[in-house]
Amino acid sequence: MTTSSSVSKPGDVFRLGLNYWPARTAMGWWTDFDAAEVEADFAKAAAAGFDSIRIFLTWEDFQPAPGSVDPSMLRRLITVADLALDSDVAIMPTLFTGHMSGVNWIPGWALSGGNGHRRFRLSTGGGISSARLRNWYADPDIRSAQVLMAARAASALAGHPSLWAWDLGNENSNCVVPANRDDGRRWLHEISEAIRREDASASITLGLHMEDLEEDRNIGPAEAAEVCDFLTMHGYPMYASWAETVTDEHVLPFLALMTRWLGAGAAILFSEFGAPTVPQGVQPSDGVIPVLVDEQAAAAYTGRALGVLRAVGCIGAMIWCHADYEEEIWGRPPFDEAIHERSFGVWRADGTPKPSLDVVRRFHGSSRVAASDMFGWIDIGSGEFYANPQFQLGRLYGRYRQAIGLTSG
Repeated sequence: MTTSSSVSKPGDVFRLGLNYWPARTAMGWWTDFDAAEVEADFAKAAAAGFDSIRIFLTWEDFQPAPGSVDPSMLRRLITVADLALDSDVAIMPTLFTGHMSGVNWIPGWALSGGNGHRRFRLSTGGGISSARLRNWYADPDIRSAQVLMAARAASALAGHPSLWAWDLGNENSNCVVPANRDDGRRWLHEISEAIRREDASASITLGLHMEDLEEDRNIGPAEAAEVCDFLTMHGYPMYASWAETVTDEHVLPFLALMTRWLGAGAAILFSEFGAPTVPQGVQPSDGVIPVLVDEQAAAAYTGRALGVLRAVGCIGAMIWCHADYEEEIWGRPPFDEAIHERSFGVWRADGTPKPSLDVVRRFHGSSRVAASDMFGWIDIGSGEFYANPQFQLGRLYGRYRQAIGLTSG
């Protein structure tokens, strides 16, 4: 292991991050692990100007049984942290993954029964299942297992100089929703305390997303702010019915400001944004799905997004994602059905860079801007907001656009 004084970036630098799955293996990378591949990808990211990488611990790989955490996976996690240090990038490991790219990846022991009604497909044991997810916010056995995994993972990386923060989950509310706020708060406190018992210096956040604002899912910014050192938000205009276009960059600072408002003024990292691109050689007239944009348009959007997120005082932003996925895995979930998930990368599947990387380099080393206090466009309290959040979010976005000098419609 090498040492570096710059992996933990000073507080006045706007973080530039990347969400990472390997192009070759995607969600299978922990079982089909190739350290040389990760080393090359991390070095490439650092050379492009990224200082932070968010990684995902697939739950069933790391915890094949509720009472144990796979030691070989923990060793691979340490290897990843060492490789990040060698490349001078910080990592944000995400626990209990969980929801990812339109599929919920859940260990079999965390399921019960069959014929579960759900919005997202459920993958377990290498196949798609009709089982139900046990609600880990209410189920003491699942919570106990998650406490164990959090503690073992935190112990493995305790004090590691490449560790920036732990993410308590990726869009967890797309898996299960707490029945009430007390259940959500209890889970947050139990998991965060398990981490801090092993590593008192660890920073913690939670992978919130736009739907945690569009609906009251009992574990939003206010609850997360009780245990998190900073809050994170994910946002994609293509999923927002109230956005102007699929590359409406103003959606992102709006979501960041709403998260800060609902989260009692917490610092905000925008830990996911991006745009899927049309494959080279394909024209829009060829019947590609509407959310795909050409690579130059994606680059322009990336630049605008980084600019406005920095301007409202976010501590950083992390692009979704590292690379397009190789065609050999398109027949597997999630890519067999979620076609757009194949091409969010800032690198193509063959390793060549897309134009977005030129934009990223221009932001490298940018200073952080003081958090904006421009909340005059919010004309209601949080209670009224949560009485009808879907309606209020769209309405407030219109007011936000007017406040910054834009017109809607």
